[in-house]
Amino acid sequence: MRHNRRLRWAAVPIAATLSLVLAGCTQAQLNGFLPGFVEGEPPVTNHTERVSGLWVTSWIVLLVVGIITWGLTIWAVIAYRRRKGQTGLPVQLRYNMPIEVFYTVVPLILVLGFFAFTARDQAVIEERFAEDQVDVRIEAIAKQWAWDFNYVDEDVYSAGIQAQLEADGSGSVKTEELPKLVLPVGANVEIALQARDVIHSFWVVDFLYKKDMFPGKTNYMSFVPEREGTYAGKCAELCGEYHSLMLFNVEVVSEAEYEEYIESLRDAGQEGQLSTEYDRNQNLPGTGEPELKEEE
Repeated sequence: MRHNRRLRWAAVPIAATLSLVLAGCTQAQLNGFLPGFVEGEPPVTNHTERVSGLWVTSWIVLLVVGIITWGLTIWAVIAYRRRKGQTGLPVQLRYNMPIEVFYTVVPLILVLGFFAFTARDQAVIEERFAEDQVDVRIEAIAKQWAWDFNYVDEDVYSAGIQAQLEADGSGSVKTEELPKLVLPVGANVEIALQARDVIHSFWVVDFLYKKDMFPGKTNYMSFVPEREGTYAGKCAELCGEYHSLMLFNVEVVSEAEYEEYIESLRDAGQEGQLSTEYDRNQNLPGTGEPELKEEE
């Protein structure tokens, strides 16, 4: 009874401290210090909170496992330390069946749990919108070392160049010259991802999601941008000498601003669609490469 009373008195301040700490957490702390969260504002996309939840929950579980493991390790070191006057080896045990079962079952449960929740969230994030549900269709074409964006339904395009450095030698880039992808807030957006030359990766940091782009294969991202703003994007796959300069920006704007931007592309004569016809893989098998004739 006295032991239980001590545990209760120890649990009360611990619970109170945890409640106080958690209540004082900012939005960023509650979301594991991941980018894309601002106090009082909606998440950047409709998938952002799902990714954050998986991340934070995984770390909580791992921290609990770590605390238990560290606690048991420290307890074993203290409880079974060599006492003064002791000599020789301690009693040697061949095995302990309950502990062996525990060490096997618990990691198995953790691995299966992580796999199940990851597969569940991935299935939701990867699900494409139905054809009649897509509001904005974008085709993003990666190239060494920049980005082209086709606005498919509007039949206009934006061609980009790699990031240009400032002339002052500071190493900073001219952000106003970066390729720009403009999206309307609240719209169902589908991006078709293609590469002209090597493997690239489409990564908008605040979206908490990235996807690889393979030559000759089209991948898709479907999401709803939910907060207006400018978000940094980059290639997340080492793709050559100027990989670090393969940058772009995503601007989430109102519907009216989106329409104005589309009209500005049309006024600039950027009508039609860019393609991957200038890729460097024309001689791959199955692409119609010329056949070599045998010498007579």
